[in-house]
Amino acid sequence: MTAVLDAPPVARPRLHRVRARWGWGLGAVAVVVWSLAGAGLFAGEVVNPAGRAQFGRFASAALSPALDAEFLRVLVTGALVTLAYAALGAALAVLLGALGAVAVARTTWGRRRLGWTLTRGALAVPRGLHEAVWGLLLVNVLGLDPWVGVLAIGLPYGAVTAKVFADLLDEVPRGGHDALLAAGAGRSSAVLYELLPPAAGGLLSYSFYRLECAVRSAVVLGLIGAGGLGYQLSLSFSSLRWEQVWSCVYALALLCLLADVTGRAVRRRLAAPRSSPTRLARDRVLTAAVLGSLALVAWSWWYLAVTPATLFAERTREQLGYVLGAAWPPDTDADLLASVASLAVDTVQMSVIAIAVATVGAVLVAGVAARPPGRMTPGRRLLGTVVRLGLLLLRAVPAPVWALVVLFVLLPGVLPGALALGVYSFGVLGRLAAEATEELDPRPRAALAALGAGPAAGWLYGVLPRATGPVLAFALYRWEVAIRDSVLVGVLGAGGLGALLATQLATFDWGAVATTLVALVLLTLAVDLVSARARQALR
Repeated sequence: MTAVLDAPPVARPRLHRVRARWGWGLGAVAVVVWSLAGAGLFAGEVVNPAGRAQFGRFASAALSPALDAEFLRVLVTGALVTLAYAALGAALAVLLGALGAVAVARTTWGRRRLGWTLTRGALAVPRGLHEAVWGLLLVNVLGLDPWVGVLAIGLPYGAVTAKVFADLLDEVPRGGHDALLAAGAGRSSAVLYELLPPAAGGLLSYSFYRLECAVRSAVVLGLIGAGGLGYQLSLSFSSLRWEQVWSCVYALALLCLLADVTGRAVRRRLAAPRSSPTRLARDRVLTAAVLGSLALVAWSWWYLAVTPATLFAERTREQLGYVLGAAWPPDTDADLLASVASLAVDTVQMSVIAIAVATVGAVLVAGVAARPPGRMTPGRRLLGTVVRLGLLLLRAVPAPVWALVVLFVLLPGVLPGALALGVYSFGVLGRLAAEATEELDPRPRAALAALGAGPAAGWLYGVLPRATGPVLAFALYRWEVAIRDSVLVGVLGAGGLGALLATQLATFDWGAVATTLVALVLLTLAVDLVSARARQALR
């Protein structure tokens, strides 16, 4: 008699996951090829031979930046303006996030899933538009007022912060919270005493991360006229003063480096295993960081001369009423809808190429940029430092500036914008990939080295297979960001929905502007859903 053994119950789900991953992988390759074809890489000329000489002059100026006293004073003033916008924008985002988190947390809604879904969906509107788009819209309401830069950073970041804060609160065990409610305490008291203390470390850590991001957003807003280092960079680039351009780039890199180092130091301290609420309250370094941030916000308010009266002025109300009245209902002309659909495809293709370039680059440099445990040779340490500084430089320069550089050697179109976004995203994703590599268990690589494997083989077989999942997850997150950034590149001339929006704003066609903004929000939601499903398949 022959016994028939059933397959283990885990075999079928595991096989299903493998098939799903292969399906998503092949689909991603097909989408990248489709995007490259749509960008014109396989048809016609894409190289601009006439721009090579100008690119050479630009590159050679990197070794001789402008260092005269007068221009350095301009850079210092621009850095202070950028920092002030970043501090106030981040402070507003944290305030809005704290208020919004209560409204969108699962704890607040309980079993009422419809209300929770609707409030979460409402957050997609402000965070679906890039800070630069908010800036362009707010200029038409507030004019050239400091509130434009502050609100352009605070509104979209506030929506993102509310979502993250709500997720952090929802992850806290709710036993004490529910016990207080059962004893007759109000919801506010239950949240204040039982949810906030355990989540304090994560909330504070993310707040400092938002300040880092706000520095880069303040630079971007400067490119569209808000002042600061971004504005000076735009002026120097348009006048072809490459020495000044590189001085601005180095100043941006230094400012971003300070923000990165300070933020990472605070976050690591918060992430320490012994970071209990009591310990956090007694930590002198964290206390100094919080007090210093509050002092920075107060100084920024004074330095930018921000006044709440502007928001409630009669002119502001009249202009807001006019813009809303002119924008509603959105334009539904057939030609406009066809144009929006076509340019939405260009925007998607631009973002796909950008993330493909950034992911390949991040995988190639992650091992070198990472700080592995144990001792390193001086040469290895120096190479890692150079690569990390290079990644910092790539992400310190805004994507529109990289687009202008790429246009030296490529003809205008989707491809220059995609490569510019790819270079910028490479700087961000390379850092994330290096950090993910550092967090892996070092024992498999050490075992291979003990068996005689070289550094390349140790990386290929001991690190790369385990780092692939986290790196791809980060890449999918960056794809969501790249959709928003592609609009910024388009606003400044690289095509896609951003270019259409810039034309509509310039002609005050508010009905068409509303249609394009709706398309941007829907496109962002679609990418979010696809990215979430892909990340789920990678788990």
